[in-house]
Formats: sequence, structure tokens, C-alpha cells
Amino acid sequence: MQNAEIAERRKTAIARGVGMQTQIYVERAQNAEVWDVEGHRYIDFAAGIAVVNTGHRHPKVMAAVQRQLDSFTHTCHQVLPYENYIRLGERLNALVPGDFDKRTLFVTTGAEAVENAVKIARYATGRNAVIAFGGAFHGRTFMGMTLTGKVQPYKAGFGAMMPDVFHVPFPIGLHGISTDDAMAGIQKLFKADLDPARVACIILEPVQGEGGFYPAPPELMRALRTLCDDHGIVLIADEVQTGFARTGKLFAMEHYDVAPDLTCMAKGLGGGLPIAAVTGKASIVDAANPGGLGGTYGGNPLGIAAAHAVLDVIEEEDLCARANALGSRLRQRLEAMRDAVPEIAEIRGPGFMVAVEFNLPGTHTPHPDFANRVKAEAQARGLILLTCGVYGNVIRFLAPITIPDDIFAEAMDILEQSVQAAQAA
Repeated sequence: MQNAEIAERRKTAIARGVGMQTQIYVERAQNAEVWDVEGHRYIDFAAGIAVVNTGHRHPKVMAAVQRQLDSFTHTCHQVLPYENYIRLGERLNALVPGDFDKRTLFVTTGAEAVENAVKIARYATGRNAVIAFGGAFHGRTFMGMTLTGKVQPYKAGFGAMMPDVFHVPFPIGLHGISTDDAMAGIQKLFKADLDPARVACIILEPVQGEGGFYPAPPELMRALRTLCDDHGIVLIADEVQTGFARTGKLFAMEHYDVAPDLTCMAKGLGGGLPIAAVTGKASIVDAANPGGLGGTYGGNPLGIAAAHAVLDVIEEEDLCARANALGSRLRQRLEAMRDAVPEIAEIRGPGFMVAVEFNLPGTHTPHPDFANRVKAEAQARGLILLTCGVYGNVIRFLAPITIPDDIFAEAMDILEQSVQAAQAA
């Protein structure tokens, strides 16, 4: 089979709205490498968008899934429950930031986790309104895309969004937006449009993902925590992309000196299998009545088994320290290019959640064409990269944290060659 042949078949089989970053059809994958149907080998710096932090087909994860396959694959936990679901809830309750009694709900996707966190916050507070941030990404369901702070391609053409959702600016120093600006945006809402007594929750990503890998400043987290405490508002951390060692901590909120009330997680939790969760204050999570939360596939036994193995691998292989070491090496390599690449506007990100933003040289004007050239040149050389950002001018680096040193070094050489080629184009 050829990639082009499959791509032609896709046109008449798959919905056009399902976007494609590449036309590389994968046949097999192992750790940080993938091979397509034509036998071409690529180094994967996407990791399924931060899903396989533990690498494609980690042996421990695969063995756990195989053991579960040999027992049972589905009963629906609400009908016939199983112990490892309970045990994973116990583990997350102990690991998720926050010095308080916790409860956990398992669902299947990150968007479901976000939806359920908002449901829980509304039930617990008896309020409706939600505050989110510009540039955020929280999913493609109706509430998820309403919360998302980016119109194209997520909201355009889908009609009216969900009511009672409000956006404020996210602090981005490079773009001249401070924490004071963000908090002033909330206060303006409270003065002009929104009684704070109607606000159920504020949701944010500790590091914006699709929005451009912008870390939330510590002062923003502290200010939001104080604001939420003052007004009885639930603070939700969307850790769907930041969770499970990606930022050099198990959860990105561990970089801050405050904790959220609810934490959403997915992606890296399952090591390639679909599973998501909401963990938070018992007094908030337990507000909903039995039957109000859940789902047929929520906490599927295979995903639960994989998640246990993922947590074991992160601990046993010290992937938080590994993420910090790899991220440091990546940032150093990018910094070494700065003098020769005036398009580099900023290099940022905690742990191994690193991004580089490109502007037109000597300006604050985003340069998405350059980012796309780098991405295309890298792909031609066998390195898969992803772009992101409201302006599409950011390249984000999401390789598996288990990537071997020699393959990482090879990827760094390809990256530098690709940047040089993009300049010459």
C-alpha cells in the first residue's frame, strides 16, 4: 500500500471535518519511532498529542493490557464493577495536588472530563456561569468548544455556543498581556456583565496546550485561588495535556503553591488507551446524585489496566526527572540557534513541554509560514512536529519522555537542519 492511495480512499470515506496534520499512514510504532505503510521511519515528536508519554507500546503497559484482555474487556462499571477501577481512583486521589479528601470519576476522553468537571461544579454550587481564558483548548463537544478560546477551526460554523460562558485574556508576556490584565478582565466582567454569585467555576490549563504552550504565571494561580475562595467559585485545572510527567512533575499544578478544587486528566494517563478522569474535593465531587455521572465506557477495564502500568512506569523510570533533563537539552539546542535565527521570538515551557514561537524578524508579528516550513522540512527528513498557537506560529515538542538518547540526538540534528532549510526557502 501507498500513503497516497490510502489518502484518496479517505476522501470518500471519512468526514472532511476530521483534520489531518500529515498524510503518513502508520503501520507500526515503538517507543519514539513510527514506520508508515511504505516502510519509511519517523521520529515521533507528537506522541499522539502528549498521549504516549511512556512511549508507543511500552512493554509494561502492553503486558498489563494483555493480562486484562485475558480476563475481561467490558462489563460497564455501573453494572458489574471491578477492583482495579477502585484502586486507580485511590491512587489518583493520593497523587492529584490538594491537601484534602478527594473522589475520582472515570470517563473516556479529555472533553468528557472537562464536561463532567463543569457539571459537578454547577451541581455543587447551584450556579451556571463559567469563566475560561482566551487561547484555551478544552475539547470539541459543545461545552468544550464553547470553553475553548479559539474560533478557527473549532467554533466557526457550528452556531450558537453554550450560554453563560465568558472569556478573559490569558497572561502572555510576549504578547503584552499581564496577570494584572487577566484579573482586570475578570473584574470588568463582574462590574459589567456577570454577578460573581452566579459563577460556578473558573477553568484553565496550567500550561496552555493548543493555545501555544504558554505557562500560567504563579501570580495568576494565586490570584485565581484567592478570587475563587472569596466568591465560593470552583477552580478547575485542565491537566489533559500537561499531566503525567510532561512538565517535569506528575501534574503541572505541582509547580504552583496553590491547588485546584477539580483536576481534569486524560491523554497520558492511558499510555495509548482511552481513559480520562476528574479528581477533586470530595465535598464537591460527591454533590451529584448517583446516576448523574458516569458513562457506558467510562473507566473501561483495558484503560484502567494501562493507567496503572503508566503510573508504575513513571515512578520506576523516574520520568519526571527524565522530562526535565530532556527539556533542558532541547531548550539549550534551541537557544544555540537564536543568533542565527532571528525568527525565534521565544523559547519556553516547563519540563519536556517545550515550544518555540516564530515572529517576523525584528517585529511582534506572528510568522506562521516559517513555523510551517520548519514542520514540513522536518517531516521530509523523518521528524514529526506539531504546530499550535492562535496564530499558528508556534512549534510544540511532545516526544515520548522515554525517547532513547541517541534518537533524541538524531532528532535535534534534524530540527536544526530543518530550521536552516526553512530560512533558506
